[in-house]
Amino acid sequence: MTAGTMTTPSATTAADCIDALFAPAPTEPPTTTTRLAIIATKGSLDWAYPPLMLAVQAANKGWDVAVFFTFYGLNIIHKEKHHKLKVSPVGNPAMPMEVPTIIAALPGMTAVATRMMRRKLHKQRMPTVDELLTLAIERGVKLYPCGFTIDTFGYTDDEFIDGVQPRAGSPDFLEFAKDADSTIFV
Repeated sequence: MTAGTMTTPSATTAADCIDALFAPAPTEPPTTTTRLAIIATKGSLDWAYPPLMLAVQAANKGWDVAVFFTFYGLNIIHKEKHHKLKVSPVGNPAMPMEVPTIIAALPGMTAVATRMMRRKLHKQRMPTVDELLTLAIERGVKLYPCGFTIDTFGYTDDEFIDGVQPRAGSPDFLEFAKDADSTIFV
């Protein structure tokens, strides 16, 4: 494969991609391990899916995967907050709601946008954030909460879902990332 090209995609539709999420984990360890480091910085519903989908898909291929959740990305692995992630129509130019920003800023529009997104995801049979987290942990993805951000936001270590790794600092995660074949910042 040359730079800028992809091999034949194994998941070309939403249904293919979702089916691939639930593919059995590899039974044979790979002969060489590809390492993927992901940094998740956003804590809204629409920004929770990219790091989790990539992590699970890579783990399904037998890759060594770790996700570092920092700043608002911590909401994705927070016991209480990950169930309540929202989508904001304000300041999101890609939002498929064709309404002026002034209307998008009205009270209740975030709830409307969030319901719309959840319905779209459900219609596509997309797993919930909770289900993706479970898949990631089952597949061996290491989920690291940022220690600096935990302290900055006044959280405690026990406020995160079961299965996450102990808090890590950015220097700790960089030790994993320095040997990664790919690093993705979301």
